[in-house]
Amino acid sequence: MRRRRTIPTKPMAILAAIALPLSTAAAGYAVAPGEPAPVRALHRLYTPPAGTGPFHQMTRLVRHGDRSAAAALLEMVRTPHAVWFGDDTPEEVEQLVRETTRRAVRRGHVPVLALYNTPGRDCGSYSAGGAQSTAEYRKWIDGVARGIGHRRAMIVLEPDSLALLPSDCGRGVSAGRGEDFADESEGGPDGAQNAEDASEGDAFDSRLFGAGAAGAGVLGGELARAEAQADAQAQKQMARQGAHQAAAPADIDPVKDLPEEEHSDTPDEVHAEPDAPADTPTERPTDIPAENAAEKPIGNAAPEPVSKPASALTNTPMDTLLGTARKAPALTPTEARARNAARYAELNYAVDKLEPLPGTKVYMDGGHTDWHPVSSIVSRLLHAGVDNATGFALNVSHYQTDEDNAWYGRLISSCLAYVADGGNPAECPDQRWPRLRAERWLEVNVLNEPEEMKHFVTDTSRNGRGPWLPRAGSHADPQSWCNPPGRGLGMRPTTKTGDPLQDAALWVKTPGESDGQCLRGTEGPHDPERGMVDPEAGEWFPEQALELVRNAQPSL
Repeated sequence: MRRRRTIPTKPMAILAAIALPLSTAAAGYAVAPGEPAPVRALHRLYTPPAGTGPFHQMTRLVRHGDRSAAAALLEMVRTPHAVWFGDDTPEEVEQLVRETTRRAVRRGHVPVLALYNTPGRDCGSYSAGGAQSTAEYRKWIDGVARGIGHRRAMIVLEPDSLALLPSDCGRGVSAGRGEDFADESEGGPDGAQNAEDASEGDAFDSRLFGAGAAGAGVLGGELARAEAQADAQAQKQMARQGAHQAAAPADIDPVKDLPEEEHSDTPDEVHAEPDAPADTPTERPTDIPAENAAEKPIGNAAPEPVSKPASALTNTPMDTLLGTARKAPALTPTEARARNAARYAELNYAVDKLEPLPGTKVYMDGGHTDWHPVSSIVSRLLHAGVDNATGFALNVSHYQTDEDNAWYGRLISSCLAYVADGGNPAECPDQRWPRLRAERWLEVNVLNEPEEMKHFVTDTSRNGRGPWLPRAGSHADPQSWCNPPGRGLGMRPTTKTGDPLQDAALWVKTPGESDGQCLRGTEGPHDPERGMVDPEAGEWFPEQALELVRNAQPSL
């Protein structure tokens, strides 16, 4: 029996007074500043029902006489944002997705669906969980596809799934740049690369992609053979470790959060619609490169809670239930290859299943500009099947600026186009290049029109003030991505970005929800930066919610 969030009736009566002065734009969609009113109605995005957390906070604010703060919070929760799905059974997610997309289409809006259920999610950290095997994940994706049917949807597929591969778990965790840039590729203004990369992980492998193939990313039989070999090796090793670890070579022992359910709305009139799932595509084999050591991201996407009741998790260890940050042990090379192969196979399957749906666009994980070099994330995207997706998503649950996201997105899209024409991603400029030199390289090497290139979306839900820069030495592990103080809401969601490569600015991360119980290198339980125990990942965080509305840029 699933829990359903319901908007309490008593707070609604209290909030009636503060709702009237709000701009009607907040009720169904938001747009880029300065966009003319006649255009706005053509690009509406869906606003899911809010949970009880924000309404309880608004009620308290009204009772204490802070009506302006309550009104700002109300406008925030009434602004379009993504609906998160994860940790559901295939049957549950099918029903939930169908309800969401039907509700959106009745209002003439387009929903953004954040799918967050890949096995080994978040390396077992604050947002740990996900499907328990590749087979289970595929059934879950099948349920999502059936739930969407012929209705429209924008899908942000598995945030952090590519920027944080299984082989990255248990390695360097310093926030920000540093190790990732040093280890993965050494590029500079002249595009020089290290002749001998210590790892195969993100290096372009012509044996796998085939320069003469129909396009980069069209994977061949060699990948299938390599995956089968790695899977067999990993299975043997796991069998020796014990029967309880021998389920599948790609499986990571998942843990579950304790979120609540998302749906709450007064039922609208139901219109009968055909729900025709796409035909199951032919599965494409995937590669299994080893990966370089990567850093802890400046952000963990905490899902819109849509999981099972606490009663279903009574046997889960308490540190798991509380979302305690734990470093997963580093994998052996064989395990890393097998689990990376499984991750790529899962993402390829999801793209092949969802992108062909008539109203669906799929955007894959692209990390953010202060994480991986362009060549690294491009290689990962190609391995995961971006050729068959609409594009990629940037900055999900992170804080990078709009300018940096737009430039990073252009570099990635351009590099993907360059590789599709036979180029090597190691030759592409990355975000560290001087802007003028990179522009010149693009002018010479990428002649594609924007409509021929992969597009991207960005998460602007919390980037109004940019990333948090903690004082040097202030914390053993600053965890800049985890509930950073003093951040603000960013650009309102819109599909009119003015950038031919950027399809939308979206609020993917639900603003006001916690990233987890941040410890910043201490034993805890208090967050030393805030002097309090932060809420668990996905729970409402009243103090942070107020920061976001008060520091919003542009202001509410």
